[in-house]
Amino acid sequence: MDSFIYLISAFDTILSSPISLLFVTIGVTAGIIVGSLPGLTATMGCALLIPFTFNLPPIQGLVMLMGIFSGGIYGGSISGILIRTPGTPAAAATLLDGHPLAQRGEGGKAIGIATIASFVGGTVGALIMSFLSPQIARFGLKFGPPEFFALAIFGLSMIVSISGKSILKGFISAIVGLLIATVGFDPLSGVPRFHFGNPNLLGGLEFIPALIGLFGFAQVFRNIEKMEIVPHIKSKVGKILPSRKDVIKLLPTMFKSGTLGTFVGSIPGLGCDVAAFIAYGEAKRTSKHPEEFGKGSLYGIAAPESANNGATGGAMIPMLTLGIPGDAVTAVLLGALTIHGLQPGPLLFRDHIDIVYPIFAGMILCQIALLVIGLSGAKLFARLINIDRKILTPVIFLLCIMGSFSMRFSFFDVGLALIVGILAYFMEYGGFSVSPILLALILGPMAEQNMRRSLMLSHGDPMIFFTRPLSVIFLLLTVFITVTSYRKMRKLQALENETSKES
Repeated sequence: MDSFIYLISAFDTILSSPISLLFVTIGVTAGIIVGSLPGLTATMGCALLIPFTFNLPPIQGLVMLMGIFSGGIYGGSISGILIRTPGTPAAAATLLDGHPLAQRGEGGKAIGIATIASFVGGTVGALIMSFLSPQIARFGLKFGPPEFFALAIFGLSMIVSISGKSILKGFISAIVGLLIATVGFDPLSGVPRFHFGNPNLLGGLEFIPALIGLFGFAQVFRNIEKMEIVPHIKSKVGKILPSRKDVIKLLPTMFKSGTLGTFVGSIPGLGCDVAAFIAYGEAKRTSKHPEEFGKGSLYGIAAPESANNGATGGAMIPMLTLGIPGDAVTAVLLGALTIHGLQPGPLLFRDHIDIVYPIFAGMILCQIALLVIGLSGAKLFARLINIDRKILTPVIFLLCIMGSFSMRFSFFDVGLALIVGILAYFMEYGGFSVSPILLALILGPMAEQNMRRSLMLSHGDPMIFFTRPLSVIFLLLTVFITVTSYRKMRKLQALENETSKES
């Protein structure tokens, strides 16, 4: 009850100050713009704008940064849906169904659903953050190396759901991703691995250039291939707002995925991209029509978008309650709090309750601003799909180069992204899905490091993974989800084969 009263008081504090609402709007708008440009992540947006908050009151500066966080995660879906190049890693799962829908001339509808799902998921995450922060933080503290390893394996089990038509080819793609993730210094011993004498590879393959190569440059090559073969046909943007029936139908998935994303995001080291893939896999596994996923399923847009925006609130929980950032963006926000003289941790709730709850209220207001701004600009965003391919392709190519270069200001990263793009282009020609590569790049290092740390703790005894309750639970969930997803995929393939024979 005290939390509710504090939250109402915080809303009164922010709403009574028009300048605070202005900073919320500026933050969300800037976040959407930064997030929609491939390579310019929400982390970069927050880092670039922190200096502008130095002379602002703490509440105004922090709500603007949270607006950038929320807007940036949502903005990545816009380019993912329209040009199959996710602006942020968190949108990589959304494009699997968002882009096919845009290709059918329903780009406006896809963005509309992504906007509503982002609002629902973000609001769920913000409310859970507001009322359950200490309890969830205590749960996150129970995670050690065995639990993180089991959680990474659980995340990798989603490969079955994103493998496309062939599960075997999906696993081969994942193995390629795991092998790529081993390049660079060994995380525990510091021994260089598979760098082929190139000092640029000692730190491993940078994630953002790899992401841009897998989806951005690969799409450029496909566009060039089709440029003369397939004539450009303008498609109707269509209505932006989905029907009330569609929204009501998707709401259970949005709430479930938003809640799932919040809890995944609250575990330090996972973040919005892992939450999106887990929610996508779970939505497909429990769907009555899994055959629609990957072809423009509305659930395939709603689930990851709700989860990755729910994870924004989740990632704030350990940062505020324990002083442990949940992901890269909250690490930047941790620095912002420190700059404003606030020390995140349990004492923050005791000594600065007048700052904590306005942060919670500001996060909720950011979701409302995201909904209004996203739906207002959706029609304009969706018109990108009607730009002639001969104009759009060079623009995408230029954005990919800028995004690859911007992380370390290195032309080596641009070349790396090009090589990964060529690999992805030919792999998709052979029927290999590239999404498992991305998931393996995210979770591979986490699985390797925590497996080895666990074995060091147990002196080489693998039973450490089966004697810790949380680790056992995640491993059992992995087996359950893998088996049920595999059976559903087999039934789906059998049904498709029967249909093709009859036709």
